[in-house]
Amino acid sequence: MLAEIEKESKIIIKELFEKIEEKAKIKEGSLLVVGCSTSEVLGGNIGKNSSEDVAKAIYNGIKEELDKRRVNLAAQCCEHLNRCLVVEKSVAEKMGYEIVCAVPQIHAGGSFATVTYKNMKEPVLVEEVKADYGLDIGETLIGMHLKRVTVPIRLSVNKLYKANIICAYTRPKYIGGERAKYE
Repeated sequence: MLAEIEKESKIIIKELFEKIEEKAKIKEGSLLVVGCSTSEVLGGNIGKNSSEDVAKAIYNGIKEELDKRRVNLAAQCCEHLNRCLVVEKSVAEKMGYEIVCAVPQIHAGGSFATVTYKNMKEPVLVEEVKADYGLDIGETLIGMHLKRVTVPIRLSVNKLYKANIICAYTRPKYIGGERAKYE
């Protein structure tokens, strides 16, 4: 099962970035927010059956593609940590994000955030981000952490194991009215 989840994660992240590239070039240093309920991946209800092993499989499945494309990860915690995010300290400092004091745990932050925290070089938590791209595994409500304007992306798959997935990218706002021209 874990090997299957890791394999599906690789397929999803690769297709997500391919679909984004159909719309716009992926920027080096951009930010992908991932919200993940391992309980939902296992077919349960969010927050009721957290699994560090499932989180590791998902993390391992997406990490290589993130590194290859030089996209930064922001792992959303659960509501017990007010949906704050795990990021590298260098990302928080570069983007001017306010660092908050907490360390995610499996039942207070979530398994995926905990695994991400353990695997980052210098992890910190921040209260909010404005990410360029989003991957929501298990309907964890990541929208508050995406830039405006958010555009949904449909992949050839809509589940990671048993969890629904929702993907998005962002684009600049259209302003100016009927005489404006857009790129």
